[in-house]
Amino acid sequence: MAWDFETDPEFQKKLDWIEDFMREEVEPLSHLGMAVHGPLGREKFIKPLQQKVKDQGLWACHLGPELGGQGFGQLKLGLMNEKLGRNGLAPTVFGCQAPDTGNAEIIAHYGTEKQKEQYLWPLLNGDIRSAFSMSEPTGGSDPLTFKTRAVLDGNEWVINGEKWFSTNARYSKVLVLYAITDPDAKDPYRRTSIFLVPTDTPGVEIIRNVAVGGGGEIGGGTEGYIRYNNVRVPYDALLGDRGAAFVIAQVRLGGGRVHHAMRTVGSCKHALDLMCQRAASRNTRDGKLADLQMVQADIADSWIALESFRLLVLRTAWLIDKHKDYNLVRKDIAAIKVMMPKVYNDIATKAAHLHGALGVSNEMPFMHMVTSSLVMGIADGPTEVHKVTLAKQVMKDYQPDNDLFPKYHIPRLREEAHEKYADELSDLKKDYEKLRGARETEKA
Repeated sequence: MAWDFETDPEFQKKLDWIEDFMREEVEPLSHLGMAVHGPLGREKFIKPLQQKVKDQGLWACHLGPELGGQGFGQLKLGLMNEKLGRNGLAPTVFGCQAPDTGNAEIIAHYGTEKQKEQYLWPLLNGDIRSAFSMSEPTGGSDPLTFKTRAVLDGNEWVINGEKWFSTNARYSKVLVLYAITDPDAKDPYRRTSIFLVPTDTPGVEIIRNVAVGGGGEIGGGTEGYIRYNNVRVPYDALLGDRGAAFVIAQVRLGGGRVHHAMRTVGSCKHALDLMCQRAASRNTRDGKLADLQMVQADIADSWIALESFRLLVLRTAWLIDKHKDYNLVRKDIAAIKVMMPKVYNDIATKAAHLHGALGVSNEMPFMHMVTSSLVMGIADGPTEVHKVTLAKQVMKDYQPDNDLFPKYHIPRLREEAHEKYADELSDLKKDYEKLRGARETEKA
């Protein structure tokens, strides 16, 4: 039996390096604004840090060695992501940023050699960005409501439709697009296919870019609202088998949900650290905030929620490493997806409240955290869908009982117990009768 809550010393050295690197070199960059994000800024600031990560053997650790990753597995990746999750730039610096990680994963699994050469290796090297173009304005992420169509015309696919919240579309070189190819297929989950569409293909129109959260200029975000106007791509733009989009999506989204949760652990820990630092530092007329019982209750509740969430995430990562199959861990993945937005929102809200007016200003990170927690309840499937998945998986272990009263009805259990131990109860009764007779004899 193996049961351990310790990190092996060699990997702990890697985690210690990440901690120092994050504090000294990654986190300061997040205060430089857009200077970091343009092409020249990426060359000047991001590329040198990416090289340092590669030199440490920590680049793209979500991938196996055959794809340039380290093959650490999900559990070690979870411990790493706890540190990366406290800063938005970190995933890019470490080569594990969404949506590129998931897109690279499915291209690696299902792409042709030509597709890998054109998209996979540049993605893994951080030379290009990609977008996941699945959700639609009419029905969100439900594949049974998709309207975008790809019709075969000779040796080309002609694509028409609209896509909503295609993350990073404005910066992407390739769009991983979901489109209906077989509308009459008997199995509704075999009607959709995936295409790799270069973003500069004629007919690809980014209607506008949508930002997450309040404030900012309309059209200034990174979530692309895209219209496909008679977009023509060759037949071999198809990724994987025709009609296999739903199967491929589960491979991609399973890992994506776990990685979101891993990074959210880090975000929650960051919010809790700031909350405790404020409590230890802020004085009121009655003493420090940390001395007030209501504050202590918030800190205790936040710590318990974070540690519970963290353990569930790490256990899920361990199960993935054990089974090597996301489908066998669906219940656990759904559970952490449900737990994630609530824990994050609760801790971030408490941290903001403890900072007073400063906490709800744009001079602190908490309002961004609260917005991010709401995003985590929607990204890769809404919370309600995952609750349904979780409940269905749990219910597989239970069979119906059609009696008038259930098997666990106490009168029934009592009757069964009496039948099971009838001989013992009979002997016990006789023993008590003998004991009573003996006592009566003594009294006489």
